[in-house]
Amino acid sequence: MYDWKKRLYDHYVSSGQAGININRQTGLNIGNYPYFSKLIKEHLPDKKDIRILDLACGHGALIYCLKQLGYSNLEGIDISPEQVELAHELGLAEIQCRDMQDYLTDKAATYDVIFLMDILEHLSKVELFDVLDQVSKALRINGIAVIHVPNAEGIFGMRILYGDLTHENCFTPRSMRQVLNACGFQNIECFEDKPVIHGPKGLVRYVLWVLLMAPFRLMLAAEIGASKPVFSQNMLVIARKVG
Repeated sequence: MYDWKKRLYDHYVSSGQAGININRQTGLNIGNYPYFSKLIKEHLPDKKDIRILDLACGHGALIYCLKQLGYSNLEGIDISPEQVELAHELGLAEIQCRDMQDYLTDKAATYDVIFLMDILEHLSKVELFDVLDQVSKALRINGIAVIHVPNAEGIFGMRILYGDLTHENCFTPRSMRQVLNACGFQNIECFEDKPVIHGPKGLVRYVLWVLLMAPFRLMLAAEIGASKPVFSQNMLVIARKVG
């Protein structure tokens, strides 16, 4: 069968799908990634030498931010040759062009943190369980999986699901807990991707978000009673391997 997905991944940068606008001469700047900085500071252990793997790391912006914040034991892989080539141009030698299932095969109890940012939606359901089982095995006890996925409960979640032809899945907090529990994870938390307060513009976006979401929260509460919905188009999920 013609591998249409491989064709799209091979051209992920040149097709514009990666959404990259980087000056290759000046390189990356942590100030351009307030979401990553907030995520790292709020959800990762303070110990800087923990072993961290970023699956489907793209051109390495998250790896870069981790390095800037003092984390040193880092690995990243991506299946797109264009993404990996760009990462190397930007000085991120930690990143390899590898298939993640092959890469995880011999990595039992190796990592303290594994990032799965914007990758699970690309997998079939069979692949989804296979990858999460491998991630669970690759994590040490009390290790955490940090997951970012399109949110089917979100008001604009479908624009993310259908914004990439390689997307196969969309999730809700309930379905994420369902699959993660089945793959051996516990203490699963789902978070809205609210605008990050980063300067005056970020503050305005955050205030508008809080105000404009209020009627939707009230409407859902009126229909089903007490609820803590996640209305952002993407959601962040933190899951821990307990035993």
